Amino acid sequence: MSFFGSTTQPATQPDVEVSDPPTDSISALAFCPTADYLAVASWDNNVRIYEISQTGQSQGKAMYSHEGPVLDVCWSKDGTKIFSGGADKAARMFDVSTGQSTQVGAHDAPIKCLRWIDMNGGVLVTGSWDKTLKYWTPGNPNPIGTLALPERCYSLDVQGQLLVCATAERHIVTVNLSNPTTIYKKIDSPLKWQTRVIACFPAGDGYAVGSIEGRVAIQYVEDKDAVNNFSFKCHRKEGATTKDGTNVFAVNSITFHQQHGTFSTAGSDGVMYFWDKDSKTRLKTFDAAPGPISATAFNRTGTIFAYALSYDWSKGHSGMTAGHVNKVMLHALKDEEIKKKPKK
Repeated sequence: MSFFGSTTQPATQPDVEVSDPPTDSISALAFCPTADYLAVASWDNNVRIYEISQTGQSQGKAMYSHEGPVLDVCWSKDGTKIFSGGADKAARMFDVSTGQSTQVGAHDAPIKCLRWIDMNGGVLVTGSWDKTLKYWTPGNPNPIGTLALPERCYSLDVQGQLLVCATAERHIVTVNLSNPTTIYKKIDSPLKWQTRVIACFPAGDGYAVGSIEGRVAIQYVEDKDAVNNFSFKCHRKEGATTKDGTNVFAVNSITFHQQHGTFSTAGSDGVMYFWDKDSKTRLKTFDAAPGPISATAFNRTGTIFAYALSYDWSKGHSGMTAGHVNKVMLHALKDEEIKKKPKK
């Protein structure tokens, strides 16, 4: 059963390619919250920063390095700092004004994800495969707090007072940031397969979870809202190679549009969708790209949608063929593509 109806959209202008992209797979994208800059993290050990014009033209502005693949990137709220974490077990901070990068955090295993928390003057949270979350204030070499996780951190997100973290073995941990070193609630994922991505609702009252098995769950934090929880299938192709005749693909990225509250999903099938969870409507289906979509981001005004086209390791080492494409593309958003639809 499909929960989502669909709407058709008129043809749009072609998407624009970002110049001088990374030389290896792209792990994360993050737009600056105050200006038109895009940070791109890559397995080539570097973070690149591009200036993006409203027409979609791009220009490389800066680059800094880790000692291993970079797995995530985010900005401070004022847009003056970029934070990144990676396989070198280090969190780094890049100062946009000075062009200098410094180490601001460390774990005992690779840092899979990080987010900037806009409270108490600003705090960086890092999630690692060492089964901890750590909280840092730039300039302090020691974490100001640590939270033990049930398993390795795979994905995390922050919105207002809500922090959500998805770990190995399908655990989902929610944290109320007024008490950041205590787990508020721990549940098993409503999806039966490994979690790939988790993203908070803009209202901060719930989150969306994507799994490797072409499925997304919409989940509210509080039990009183549980009647609104549901899951749906996506990123699947009809075929005869599996028992039920369907090929399933990982949901690699879920990103919410901050102005409209709608969201995108992107998968290893190279397809992206826009969805409205409240009216249970599929708003837009993109044409399939010639490879997996590994990361997505909306800019601060919600007018540009960036997506990374690169190998996501969903087929392991054997899938990393020579000449695999690495691109960052920019899609100019039209309101009718991403705006909520009235409930049926």
